[in-house]
Amino acid sequence: MSINLKKLLTRSKAGQNANRSRGGTAVIVLIMSVFGLFSLLPMVLSVNQAFKPLNEIFIYPPKLFVRNPTMNNFKILFGLMDSTWVPFSRYVLNTILLTLLGTAGNVLVCSAAAYPLAKIRAPGFGAFFKLITFSLMFSAVVGDVINYMTVSALGWLNSYASLLVPSFATSLGLFLMRQFMVQLPDALLEAAKIDGASEYRIFFRIVMPQVKPAWLTLAIFSFQGLWTVGNTPYIYKEQLKTLGYAFSQVSAGGIMRIGAGAAASLIMMIVPIAFFVLSQSQIMQTMAASGMKD
Repeated sequence: MSINLKKLLTRSKAGQNANRSRGGTAVIVLIMSVFGLFSLLPMVLSVNQAFKPLNEIFIYPPKLFVRNPTMNNFKILFGLMDSTWVPFSRYVLNTILLTLLGTAGNVLVCSAAAYPLAKIRAPGFGAFFKLITFSLMFSAVVGDVINYMTVSALGWLNSYASLLVPSFATSLGLFLMRQFMVQLPDALLEAAKIDGASEYRIFFRIVMPQVKPAWLTLAIFSFQGLWTVGNTPYIYKEQLKTLGYAFSQVSAGGIMRIGAGAAASLIMMIVPIAFFVLSQSQIMQTMAASGMKD
C-alpha cells in the first residue's frame, strides 16, 4: 500500500468544536433530557407490567410503577413453554439462526449491491436506483402475495430459506448503504487501484470500514425486525417456528395470561435493546472518526 493511500486512510477526522456558549449547551442538554425521559416511558411501562400481579394489571386508573413485584408471570410463561410438544429451546434456536444469518446476509448483500451503484458509472444504474427509492414508498404488505407465490414456486415453503433469503435484500438497506458510499472520496479508491488492489479488496478493506456507521445502523434495523418475527404464511411446521410465534400463542390464551404475555414482551424486547446499545456505542465512535472528503 502506497504512502499516499496510507495518508488518505489515516487522515484526521476530528470535527471542529462548535462555537456555543455554556448556557446554550445547558439548554440543549435539558431539552434532549426531557425528550429522552419521554422515550423511556414505554420501556419503563413494559418492565413494570412484566412484574405486576394480575390485580395490579387490571387496576383502574392504571399505575406506571409496580407496587408488589412478583415473578409469577415469568413462572407461568416458562411453565407454558415447557408444556409444548416442541421444546422451548427449539424456538430459541430457530430465532437465533434466523436473526444472525439474516442480519449478516442483509448487511453483506445490500453493501455489495450498493457499491457499484455508488462508485461505478454504468448505463441504467441511475434509473435502477430511482426504482429502489420509489419502492420505499410502499409497505412490505403490498408484496406479500407475490412473495408467497415466488417462495412456493421455488419450493422453499416450510424451510429456513423462505425467511432467510427474502431478508437478505431490502430497499431500505440498499438505499442507506448507497447514500453513505457515494460520500467516499474517489481519490481513495483510485489510489488503491493504482497500488494493485482488486475490487474485492477495495470493498472489504477500504469501503466497508469507512461506512461502518451505515452497516451497523442497517444491522440494528435488520436484527430488530428478524428477532420479532412471529407467525408467517411460509412456515407450517411447528419445529421451524420462531420464539415470537411461541410467545404470541401465550398472549392469545385469554385475560388470565396477560401477565405471562407481558413477561414474554419484556424478554423479546431485552435482546434487541442490548444489541442496539452495543452497536450504538460503535456507531458513535466510528462517526467521531469519520468524515473523509476529497
